[in-house]
Amino acid sequence: MSREGADLAVLLLSGFRYLADEAGERLTAKGYPDVRPAHDFALRAVEAGAGTVSEVGRRTSVSKQAAAKTVAFLEDGGYVLRRRIPGEGRSMSLTVTDRGRSLMRDGEAVFDDLRAEWESLVGAGRVADVEESLRRLLAGHPQTSAD
Repeated sequence: MSREGADLAVLLLSGFRYLADEAGERLTAKGYPDVRPAHDFALRAVEAGAGTVSEVGRRTSVSKQAAAKTVAFLEDGGYVLRRRIPGEGRSMSLTVTDRGRSLMRDGEAVFDDLRAEWESLVGAGRVADVEESLRRLLAGHPQTSAD
């Protein structure tokens, strides 16, 4: 029985985990302790217009409870600001703070550095080929947008 499909899945997951773990360590060193990829996904959702916890959950494909936990972490860290929406009961609006924008910029720089390290190992063209292949393979899948 062939394991090629399973091996590919493990390699893709391992690559993601390596990049996420390494980025987390580097961001901790830059003054952003305990930041994980889910926090970045949520910040980007808020920056793109997800103004409530429910909307963050929808845009990041997680439960409202998971989104609430992520947003609480971001609020406690000063990355987002939560304000009550007048006339909307308990609804709260979310905005990314300057610290949150700094985290997103620093995170992008860290991932650029990690990409450059991989390019130095196998060549920029090969990394670009992998990226383009993944974009084509994942086109149309709503949870895989990397644009």
